[in-house]
Order: sequence, then structure tokens, then C-alpha cells
Amino acid sequence: MKEIEKIKLPIKKEIDLFEGKFSNSMNSSVPLLNRITHYVVNRKGKQMRPMFVFLTAKMLSSGKMNEKVYRAASVIELIHTASLVHDDVVDSSNVRRGFFSLNALWKNKIAVLVGDYLLSKGMLLCIENKDFDILKIISDSVKEMSQGELLQIEKSRRLDIDEKTYFEIIKKKTASLISSCCALGATSTNASQKIIDELSSFGQKIGMAFQIKDDLFDYGENKIGKPIGIDLKEKKLTLPFIYALNNSLPEKKRWLKNSIKNHNLNKKRIKEVINYVKEIGGIDYTIDKLNEFHNQALKDLEKFPKNKYRDHLKSLVDYVIDRKY
Repeated sequence: MKEIEKIKLPIKKEIDLFEGKFSNSMNSSVPLLNRITHYVVNRKGKQMRPMFVFLTAKMLSSGKMNEKVYRAASVIELIHTASLVHDDVVDSSNVRRGFFSLNALWKNKIAVLVGDYLLSKGMLLCIENKDFDILKIISDSVKEMSQGELLQIEKSRRLDIDEKTYFEIIKKKTASLISSCCALGATSTNASQKIIDELSSFGQKIGMAFQIKDDLFDYGENKIGKPIGIDLKEKKLTLPFIYALNNSLPEKKRWLKNSIKNHNLNKKRIKEVINYVKEIGGIDYTIDKLNEFHNQALKDLEKFPKNKYRDHLKSLVDYVIDRKY
């Protein structure tokens, strides 16, 4: 059994029920839209975000469940899926999880409209059930994600990103949604605001670690879900590169910036940049930062009730750090 499936064991029944509810939440009267959403559902990922919602909720409630938890998980997955669809359009990406992206199959206009539809379905699910607390959390997250994406685009164009800005970008772009997952799990059990805030902070640290791990894949040796060096080719400046830039002599700094600005599509040059980043210690430094967020998240987790759901939540946090793709 794969590690992710082992982690799902105490919430397997909930995940199975969730899949049906999530699929139903995307139904429409437009045949084209139903074909596209069917394609999306059948190519689901690891479902880590709903897992955070369910494990958090069950940890706090000693295993009890209610319909609000399912709605929270569905809203998160709708928003996450919408963001992926829009990201593929923004990045002109033709592949998602080893399959053709929506924009590759149905072109940008339809992909954007489908992303908008999924976003609106998530918002409506909250409004129709008067889940205004869920709506507030998820709306804040969508705002943060949009700001993070725009900040990254702006800094990539100017090639002037520093470490502080990098952390601000990933906090908004990635960590905000995982933070919302944990906050929603708590909200769905009517937890106090203090507990909601603490779990939101816990989720944010996991999200930071998740994105740093993702950025390290750009410098890996194995073929995974995204090609090696793709961030550099797209002029996305991540922590390993930023460290190399900050710790190089002026001449080498100019070479690094010139490589990304003018030679980002040159495979040989990108490989040279990757090798240099490794040599100067960019990967080791990034791994240290990854471990810092990992350890902080595990320390935060100790505040909450000790039960099997907390144990599996810890395993999920460890999986985020140890995953191979």
C-alpha cells in the first residue's frame, strides 16, 4: 500500500463519500461543461487538501463528522482545482499530472471559463448553506493566492526578488490554501477562534514547506510531475537560485541574471546554472529552511488532542516533506 493510502485509512470512508459529493457539486445543465468536469474528476491528484480538512476536523472532534466538514472539503477542492486550471493558462502549460491540461484540449477561453465556473460553485456552496465562516476563510485565501501570483510575475520580470519577497510569495500563493484547509477543518467543528487561528498557523507552515519542496524538484535528478529546470525556464526565481545570487561575486551574479533573462530556453545553460546553484550550497540552504518549517509545524501539532487522527496528520505533514513528486 502506498504511503498516502496508509495516511488516508482513518478517513477512507469520508474520502470515498467526499468524492461523490465533490463530483455532484460540479454538475451543470451544459453538456460541454459536464464533459470537462468529468475529465477533471477522473484525473484527481493525491487529495491532500481534503485530507487536511478531514484529519483536522476528526482530531478535534474525536472522530465525529458532520455535513459541514464535507462542504468545507468540497469548497477547498473546487477552489484548488479552479486555481490549477487558471495557473495552466497563465503558465501556458499543456500538461497537468501527466495528462493534457484543459487549455491544451479545449483552449484558453474555455479553460478560463471552466475555472470561473468552479470558483463560483465553491462560493455558491457556502452561500446556499449559510456557511459564511467558510466563505470568509476561502475568500481571503483566493485573494492571497491572486496577489501572490501577481507578485511573482512582477518580480520575475524585473529579476529583483530577494529571500523575504520569496517567502511572501509562497505564503500567499501556496501556504494560504493549506492554511485554509486546517482552519476550515476546525471551523466545521465549531472550534474556538483561538484553535482556528492556531491551526491556520500550523497549515501555513506546512504550505511553506510544501512549496519549498516543490521548488527543490526543479534541481532534482529524477523525472517527476514537472520537468527539471522548468521554474528557471519560466523565470521563476526560487530559494536555491536566490541563495546562489546572494552569495556570488558580482561577475557570477551578472552571469546568473543574464542566464535567466536571455538564455532561459537554452538547456545547456540552464543545466550549468543548476550545477552552479548546487555547488555554491543553494540546495543545502533550501533543505535547511524546509526542515525549519517542518519542525515548527510538528511542534505546533503537539498542542492538539493526542489521538490516531493527530498521528495520521503528523504522517501527512511528514509526507509533504518526504514525497518524491
